[in-house]
Order: sequence, then structure tokens, then C-alpha cells
Amino acid sequence: MDYLDTLRCFVTVADAGGFAVAGRRLGCSATAVTRAIAALEARLGVLLFHRSTRMVRLTEAGERFLQDCRPILNDLHEAEQAASGAQAEAQGLLSVTAPQMFGIQHVAPIVQGFLQAQPRVQVRTLFVNRLVHLLDEGMDVAIRIAPLPDSGHTAVQVGALRRLVVASPAYLAQHGRPRHPADLSNHRAIGFAFDARTPAPWKFRDGATGQPQFTWISNSNEVDIAAAEAGIGLTRCLAYQAAASLRAGRLRIVLAEHELPPVPVHIVYPAGRRAPAKVRAFVEWARERLSKEPVLNGRGLGRGNALLPMTS
Repeated sequence: MDYLDTLRCFVTVADAGGFAVAGRRLGCSATAVTRAIAALEARLGVLLFHRSTRMVRLTEAGERFLQDCRPILNDLHEAEQAASGAQAEAQGLLSVTAPQMFGIQHVAPIVQGFLQAQPRVQVRTLFVNRLVHLLDEGMDVAIRIAPLPDSGHTAVQVGALRRLVVASPAYLAQHGRPRHPADLSNHRAIGFAFDARTPAPWKFRDGATGQPQFTWISNSNEVDIAAAEAGIGLTRCLAYQAAASLRAGRLRIVLAEHELPPVPVHIVYPAGRRAPAKVRAFVEWARERLSKEPVLNGRGLGRGNALLPMTS
């Protein structure tokens, strides 16, 4: 292998977590990969990977070297794409990430239409409820539902989502409707958390907070919505997560006058104008469609008990 191929091999091993898997991805033997990494370590004079019979993981020096290698290889890849015409015509593999439930409900249908319109593009989607680092994880486009830090990436806002507190009609009939965040201390709730810890008190407009009695804590928005529909208690969610249940009358909105400002939704991608044609084409395709989603732009959302009929 020449030096650039060796660097690609190093990044592939780091991503794959093993020499055999990296070899399959690169179309060569595990032995060839092992020799390439050994040669690279000899050239640098440092150990890049800790090796055992069960796993391969980066050393501290390897972590630093990986962070330096990725931008170099990404820039080279963009140069190769530009030379081959990929900057002018949408083609190749496009990687898109989004929050899981939003990805399934709103991004997947957009990808379906995009693939029909762009037959030379293939798409890989990663719908997960965690922050995916675009460059580190090889993603081209991300849908972010949150205020954005200054990352140096290009961001296109396509709307915003209300932060709702909802409950089933049956629960409200039995336990009453909270009128102020302070009333939540007398109510049962289903809370969301990535781990087993009790969720923090719910925050509202003007610094108000409410601490319901968390009867159920889950790491799934779908579980929370279903439990609220079943009358287990109140739950907090983003508007898109409860939209179908609200339209069907299975849930009602409470404390609407105390809602925090809506959460912005952005399409984020690196490289800006230098982005490959496949990225620019998808961003424009998704922007046009997401910006028309009623749940993202406030149209069709009532501030009372339920969502109003969806209109364009």
C-alpha cells in the first residue's frame, strides 16, 4: 500500500473496530491490514491500537491521529469527486442521520422520493436518539432538533416544533386538568430519560417549573406517547411525536399558555458550497418538503385541547 492507502486503512480499522472487518471492507486480507498498520506505527514511532484477542481499540495517540487524518482524507475525497464530475451530478452514497422517531415519520418518506428522482444516488440512513458527529461518523447530512452551537457546518432552518404537555381525555376526566406548572405536583407522568435517572423538573415559560410524580420513566418517545394514551399520566413531547394522537383525539394538550418557545429544526451539512452535488440536491429536496410540513411551521396546530385540522 502507498501512504494514502495506509491512512485509509487506518481509518477503516478505527471505524470497524477490527482488522478482519476492515479487510472485508477494503477488499483485502486481515494480514495485509495488520501489516499496513504495523508499518504505519513504525513510521510514526507510536502505538496506534491496543490489541487483544477479542478487540482492537485506539490508543490516545491513535485518537489524535484519527482526528487529524479524517479531514485530510475527506478533502482528498472531495477533490476526487470534483475531478470526476460528482460535484456537478448527484451520484454515489449519501449518508443521512436524524432523530429516530422524526427520521421514521418525516425523513424516510423524503428519502423515498429523492431516490426516485435521483437514480444514481444510494442512501444510508442512521435514525438514532443521540448526537451524531458528521465528520467523525462519515455522515453527509443531519436533521437537528435543537438550538445549534457554532460548529462551522452549514445549517438551513426548516421550521420549529412546539414543546407540549399532553394527556388522554380519560386521564383528564379522572384527575383534572393542570392549569399552572405548579399543579403538576398533583399529577402522574411518564418521563423520558436516556438512562434510569429521574427526569429533571419540567421547565416552562418565564422560568416556571413543574415536578410531576413520574410513574414511568422510559427512553422511548413512542412508549411515552402510548402510555399517555392509555391514561397512565401526562407526558412531555415535541409536537410531531404526538401529532397523530392529537388529531385522532387520543390525547389533549394542557398548559399550552405556559409552553417554552418552539425548538428550531435545521438541516445541517459540512462543506457548504463545496458540498458534492448529491448533498446539495438532497438538502434542497428536503428543505422544500420539510418547510411545508404543518407540524414544523405552526400551521394546523391549535393552542387548546387538540390539533386543529391539518391545512397547507
